[in-house]
Amino acid sequence: MAKYNKLQVLEAMFSTAVVPVFYHADVEIAKHVAKACYAGGIRAFEFTNRGEFAHEVFGELNKFALKECPGLIVGAGSIVDAPTASLYIQLGANFIVGPLFNPDVAKVANRRLIPYTPGCGSVSEIGFAQEAGCDLCKVFPGDVLGAAFVKGLKAPMPWSQLMVTGGVKPEEANLKAWFDAGVSCVGMGSNLFPKDLIAAKEWNKITEICRETLAVIAKVKK
Repeated sequence: MAKYNKLQVLEAMFSTAVVPVFYHADVEIAKHVAKACYAGGIRAFEFTNRGEFAHEVFGELNKFALKECPGLIVGAGSIVDAPTASLYIQLGANFIVGPLFNPDVAKVANRRLIPYTPGCGSVSEIGFAQEAGCDLCKVFPGDVLGAAFVKGLKAPMPWSQLMVTGGVKPEEANLKAWFDAGVSCVGMGSNLFPKDLIAAKEWNKITEICRETLAVIAKVKK
């Protein structure tokens, strides 16, 4: 069962304004990465369902976070159907993220009062997701849609709370473009934890990247 309620989850996402998106088949590496992000100030962490037995890794990671990283909210990403969402919720997922919008996933998440952030690539999709109770929608793929899409959507739908994933980099110009356009937060993958740093087990450098990214976001959001 989720440890954090919907308001706590969304507050963590909006206050830090960045959600790391990560997957690795090795649970020990996943633990090190999550703890490195946590040390760098991250408070919402998305582990994606992208490999065989990913749910088993997630379960162990979530237990680890509850014990070793107090206040780190762990959720499940790359969820495309209701049965998979239910599986991760049973393992303690505090939020569900997907690359697409599936109304059946919304029903499962709403029943347990867990935030569901679906990937949307059009204004209509975001509208349908909002009708289904999605407080935060994911603009995906961000590198295809661009910041202009966010700005254009926010004009007639200013109440929209958006997270962009894909094409987000820990660089001031890139982050400023997204936040100026109106996103509430960003999802970021390999740019936060480069493969060479993981291979070298340089966890402290991942912590530094996270800390620097949060500082840049705090600057551009003003």
